Amino acid sequence: MSLDLQGQLAAVARKVDPVIKSLVEEEKEIEVLYEASKHLIDAGGKRLRPFLVLKSCEIVGGKEDDAIQLAAAIELLHTFTLIHDDIMDEDEKRRGVPSVHALWGKPMAITAGDLLFAKVYDSVIRCASPKHVAYRRVLKALSVITDAAVSICRGQTLDMLFASMEEISEEQYLRMISGKTASLLKASSQSGAIFGGGTASQVKLIGEFANYCGLAFQIVDDVLGLTADEEVIGKPVGSDIRDGKKTIVIVHALNKANREQRQLILSTLGKIESPPSRIEEVIQTVKSLESINYALSKAKDFIDKAKAQLSPFPASPAKDALLELSNFLVSRRY
Repeated sequence: MSLDLQGQLAAVARKVDPVIKSLVEEEKEIEVLYEASKHLIDAGGKRLRPFLVLKSCEIVGGKEDDAIQLAAAIELLHTFTLIHDDIMDEDEKRRGVPSVHALWGKPMAITAGDLLFAKVYDSVIRCASPKHVAYRRVLKALSVITDAAVSICRGQTLDMLFASMEEISEEQYLRMISGKTASLLKASSQSGAIFGGGTASQVKLIGEFANYCGLAFQIVDDVLGLTADEEVIGKPVGSDIRDGKKTIVIVHALNKANREQRQLILSTLGKIESPPSRIEEVIQTVKSLESINYALSKAKDFIDKAKAQLSPFPASPAKDALLELSNFLVSRRY
């Protein structure tokens, strides 16, 4: 990540984080609920989605300040999905710290996630005022966010169903991550452009930009889950294999594997008790099948498509920032 992009992401965090924390203010009687809700927010994160909201607002001529409350809402929605995702996958770590359910138990983690989901709508509704954002824009943004929430549920369901299926196609995989991951990035950009007063055409273009970025983001995430340093990514390397995830790496490897390699992969996928040595053997196998390189090539193709969506927009600092973000998504190491 370039220093300029790093600085811009940090600037967005400084603006958005206080708003997020104000939305999740503690009540002494049930302080534990708010502690659990804020846990992953306090742990950090890249704040990519708030960044997309603000820069998409700017690229259509809007004011960044008008969309900060919206950006906070999007980050709350993202955090809600992470809490519930960790419960479903039984992951014990997230962002380098214990997951919410690991510290407070599953019932409290579910409730903490539900609170954040409710606060999403609280945050967006607060934007509606004659002096802030026109009511019709808020309603349009709420519609986009709600559609994304439904798409996330669909994508998550497919992800779970695929774990019990011996084979899925690349098309099925892309449909799954389009819902589970890309839909929220798309909603981030679309809602930001709506708040900025963008035309229907601009909102569509910026949405497609973020959608392609989201597909690339998840593919790179799949690769990092097999190749990155555990301390850097903040979660166990190889956990996707233990969880039986049909990532694009696994989909490609199963298509290219010989009988012995295929048996190794399938007999390890979804086996929680698999020792590290067996997980490493699978990782080395998919590397030998060029599945890692194939996945990274697909991610680059999606980023190229993403950049093409920004061509109609005139030069601006916001456009430069979005292009730099797209480059980071395929070169990142965490």
